[in-house]
Parts: sequence; C-alpha cells; structure tokens
Amino acid sequence: MTDYKECRLCPRECSTDRNIKTGYCKEKSELHVSRAALHMWEEPCISGSKGSGTIFFSGCNMGCVFCQNKKISRGETGKIISFERLVEIFFELKEKGANNINLVTGDIYIPTLIKAIDKAKAQGIGIPFLFNTSSYLKVDSIRALEGLIDIYLPDFKYIRDEDAIRYSRAKGYGEVAKAAIAEMVRQQPACRFFEDEQGQYLIKNGVIVRHLLMPGMLIQAKMIVKYLYETYKDNIYISLMNQYTPNGELEDYPEINRKVAEWEYKSLIEYADKLGVVNGYIQEGETASESFIPDFDLTGV
Repeated sequence: MTDYKECRLCPRECSTDRNIKTGYCKEKSELHVSRAALHMWEEPCISGSKGSGTIFFSGCNMGCVFCQNKKISRGETGKIISFERLVEIFFELKEKGANNINLVTGDIYIPTLIKAIDKAKAQGIGIPFLFNTSSYLKVDSIRALEGLIDIYLPDFKYIRDEDAIRYSRAKGYGEVAKAAIAEMVRQQPACRFFEDEQGQYLIKNGVIVRHLLMPGMLIQAKMIVKYLYETYKDNIYISLMNQYTPNGELEDYPEINRKVAEWEYKSLIEYADKLGVVNGYIQEGETASESFIPDFDLTGV
C-alpha cells in the first residue's frame, strides 16, 4: 500500500501528492470529518438500541451521479482534525454508549486510520471497529487494515461495467469489488455475534455486504446476490436495500430518476430466498421517503 505522497490507494491511481494538493477524491491527506455521533439507521446488529459510533469522513473516490451525500463526498463541508483528535473521538463515542466505531468512507484516509485504530486498541478501547466502504479499493489497501478492522460493511454496487461507468465513473468496479470483498472475507471469514444487556445480538466480527437496488436494475441486483451467495454461502450477511431516492440532479439520467418500484424489491427478496439466502437483511415500508442522512453539521468533531 502506498502513502499519500503518490496516492494509489484506489484503482484510479491518480498518483497525486496529497500532502500538497487534492487527489481525485477531492481531499488532501489531512483528516476531513463532517460528523461523529451515534447513528441508529444501520443494520440492527450494528446500531442495536444504543447506536453505532459513526464518523463521516469528507471526500470520496467514486463519482455517483445519484449521490445523496454530495456535501461531504465533494469535500464541501467538514473540519480538518488531527489523528490525535480522531483517537479522542473514538473514545468519546464509546463513552456515549456506541456499540462500535463506524468509519464511513474512510477509504481515502487508510494510512492515518491505521495509526489511529492501532493507538485506540493499544489504549484498550474494547469495542469493534467497522469499515464502511464503497469497495472501490485496491486489495493492498484493505490488506493493510488486517488485525485492525473487526467488521467490514462493503457496498457491492454494480457487476456490469457499463453501469459502473455511466452512473459512478468507476471503470472496472465489479472486478475491483469482488477482489476487495474477497480480501475482507479472508480477514473475517465468519460472522460472530454477542448479546448485549438489552438482549440484542450485535455483530462482533464479520462481513455484511450491502446492495442498493436501483430503478430498472433488478437483473443486475439478482446477478450480484447470486454471485455473493454462491461464493460465500452463509459466511457473510447480505443486506438488500430499497432506499434509493433521486437527488434532483438526474435530468440526464431519466432511467434512474425515480424510486424503486415495490414489485422490483419484492422480486429481489423472493429471488434471494429461492437461492437459499438466510443470513440477510431487508428493508420494510417506505424507506425511500425516510431520511437516512443526518445533518453534516460538525456534531462531535
């Protein structure tokens, strides 16, 4: 894995010296954080009743036209903090009752995260670290996290390259994601849970792969579920999401400028069930009309 000097953390390999200027991800090497707080909207085994200690990093190496978090993915909001301050935030979230430390889009800060997590674990933080990622990362970058990340929460957005290019400007995403997830499963080959004082089962180790169903992409979604289940069986959990919501900037992409139809999501769930998927999560109700996006107002930073 490279450092920030000639950044090649992701497949874009922009080779920018991020100590001096911003890379493709729109960020320099300094930690840029938009929010650090308890988050209740993750999968039940992550949020539980107390919440996931979620840290939202600014910047992103994807280019999703439908992005709901543009203020942070484009680096437009956030506060620059030191690695020492990040370690303090870990412990502050623990004191608030966090079940885990949830690093959202920490992909572009891996060299610094390694130091911060290592220090927090050496100081006895005692709760799991979760890496919440787009999966558009090199295997070497993920391998560098071995022994530090307890739970991986990767997306698997596309398996068809034409869609990855059109909607996220991420050529080769499918093969990159397959390799990235394989490395995550190698590090955490089985999901393990523990029961908290409220009687809820929370994840301690493992991999939960998310797929956000998009309008008109039911066949691709089924291809992804089939690949994941045939490859990993019950060693991972699969989280199927229906919360896709148009962001108001999709005039040039009319085919995805709508919510997912109820029948589309139902068909995906039925397909997963027929395949034999048992370890999984689904969303119920009108999630596309709910807000899963907090205010990026520097809370906890």
